[in-house]
Order: sequence, then C-alpha cells, then structure tokens
Amino acid sequence: MKKVILVTGASRGIGNNIARSLAHENIVIANYNKSKDEAKKLKADLKSENIDIDIIKADVSKREETEKLIQFAINKFNKIDVLINNAGISQEGLFTDVTEEEWQKIINTNLNSVFYCNQQALKYMIPEQQGCIINISSIWGETGASCEVAYSTTKAAINGMTKALAKEVGPSNIRVNAIAPGIIDTD
Repeated sequence: MKKVILVTGASRGIGNNIARSLAHENIVIANYNKSKDEAKKLKADLKSENIDIDIIKADVSKREETEKLIQFAINKFNKIDVLINNAGISQEGLFTDVTEEEWQKIINTNLNSVFYCNQQALKYMIPEQQGCIINISSIWGETGASCEVAYSTTKAAINGMTKALAKEVGPSNIRVNAIAPGIIDTD
C-alpha cells in the first residue's frame, strides 16, 4: 500500500528532490509557499511520467495555514503516514546586524513551522499508532556556523525537538528523526 507523504518546502532544493524521488512509489503532497512556478513544474515533470501529486500552497510559518495543509491531507487521504519538515530559509551576515524582524522570520519559518506541522500531524498519527516524522536539520545545528547564527539556532532547536519528541511518541509507534545535511548546492 502506498504511503501518504507530506513534504513542506517541496518546490525547490532538497524538498523538491525528496518529493520527486518519493512520488514514484508513494502518494506525495508537495507544499510550497512563494515558489508557485517551481511547484507547478514539479507537478508537470512528474505528470509526464504518469505520476500525479498534489501541490498545496501554505505558509507553514503560520499555524492557521499549517492546520489547513494537514487537514487537506486528512480530508483527501484520511491519513498522513510520513511528514517531512523541510521548509526553511537562511540568511548570512553578522549576528550583530540581524534585526528582530529577520530573527523572527527565520525562527517562524525554520522552527515554528516544524512545531506546527508536527503537532497537527500527531493529532492523527497518535490515534492510528503509526507514523514517521523526518525533520530536515543541518550540520550547522550541530556545529554552528559563523555569520549564520539565527539559522544555526533554529537547526539546533530542531535537533533537540526531534530527540525529545522521538522519546515522547515512540511508545505510539511513531518514529521521529532528523537529517542534518552539510552544504548543499541549491539556490
């Protein structure tokens, strides 16, 4: 039986490649926020291979949009087997130059989105006593990166959330893991 997989930030970069590779044997819901053209291209490319995916616009840094995204999956497929929290942004520059607005944007996009998506998906996974959550982190969450303090902070927090949440929902047969890539050549 095919798994229902929701990938946030799937229009570009790592998320796009995750969605492409998983769509061949699963049902994929590809989330995007601003990159509508790239999301449409992903759908069209897969359609040319006779693979259909759903592309859904939602700003996962906002709880109400995340609730709608998760509800779409439940309404259409009656479940979510795998949630891949990939949406993220980065900003390079000196820590002393980071504005409060920039800090909040990175926290909301990289960290709060993972909180919102995990919390919403677990409402459905826990009663089913199954599921898998994969949080895309970064090597900078382990080592920190000069001139990327805000980004590194969010990824370190994701690592901590992943470890604690895995212990909390493991007894419900739900796996929670993080993947921490190194530098990847994306836009």
